[in-house]
Amino acid sequence: RRERQRFVDKNGRCNVQHGNLGGESSRYLSDFFTTLVDLKWRWNLLIFLLTYTVAWLVMASMWWGIAYLRGDLHRAHDDAYSPCVANVYNFPSAFLFFIETEATIGYGHRYITERCPEGIVLFLFQSLLGSIVDAFLIGCMFIKMSQPKKRAETLMFSRTAVVSQRDGKLCLMFRVGNLRNSHMVSAQIRCKLIKSRQTPEGEFLPLDQCELDVGFGTGADQLFLVSPLTICHEINSKSPFFCLSQRSLRSEQFEIVVILEGIVETTGMTCQARTSYTEDEVLWGHRFLPVMSLEDGFFRVDYSQFHATFEVPTPPHSVKE
Repeated sequence: RRERQRFVDKNGRCNVQHGNLGGESSRYLSDFFTTLVDLKWRWNLLIFLLTYTVAWLVMASMWWGIAYLRGDLHRAHDDAYSPCVANVYNFPSAFLFFIETEATIGYGHRYITERCPEGIVLFLFQSLLGSIVDAFLIGCMFIKMSQPKKRAETLMFSRTAVVSQRDGKLCLMFRVGNLRNSHMVSAQIRCKLIKSRQTPEGEFLPLDQCELDVGFGTGADQLFLVSPLTICHEINSKSPFFCLSQRSLRSEQFEIVVILEGIVETTGMTCQARTSYTEDEVLWGHRFLPVMSLEDGFFRVDYSQFHATFEVPTPPHSVKE
């Protein structure tokens, strides 16, 4: 088995890295919210903690600064004196007052008085800033947790693709399955053949993409994915595998990228699952084992046989031959 660089891994991750962006990297900051959502969880949690920590310390310092400039810290125990914030003696007490205000815990020992216009303005500013920070960060965390990427992990693809005859025609086939009872609404499957080629003008295309027809004209690409399905690409004169034979398969170098898209029934969000098959993962003259059996009043799917294949008599010649 030959090991080579894949364009798309079996788990759907694309092996593409963007470099030498130069000034274009500023585009990430122009859409900072999407950039934050796309970050890994450890960076999201770090930004979440740092943002709240810095905001709390800055706002607590502002409350302490008002008390310091007014002289409330030195006369906090004077019952005849009306401070801006009652019972604020130092920075820790100012920080506790800010937390009580921000978290709406409720005032008890510390409270703001009406003889402090600058404190009222700061209170309004704190309320607005706190709402904005909460909406931004909590919204980011909610969207990241509700992303349908994890739903794609319960969509299965067969480890290998097979080439054999079906209805008297040579076909390239692979299998897809859904492990959950919840359905994928409007599920659709597409296939791309990625192969390097050279144009008649001499231009070399290292990763040329070609569409593989898996039933677009007949509607077979629209899946009712309740049980495992075998997706079929008919090899005919319009197929890029028109000249592919069992012997030429050993010397070919290509990659078939499979893209399954649908709407998650429980959340209504669009989900996409991907995988790929290289030429070493295409078995000539094989067919998938059946996985469906009829039980007492229902159909049972045996996923232990999901990836299993067996050999069948298949002509070794290409369709063109």
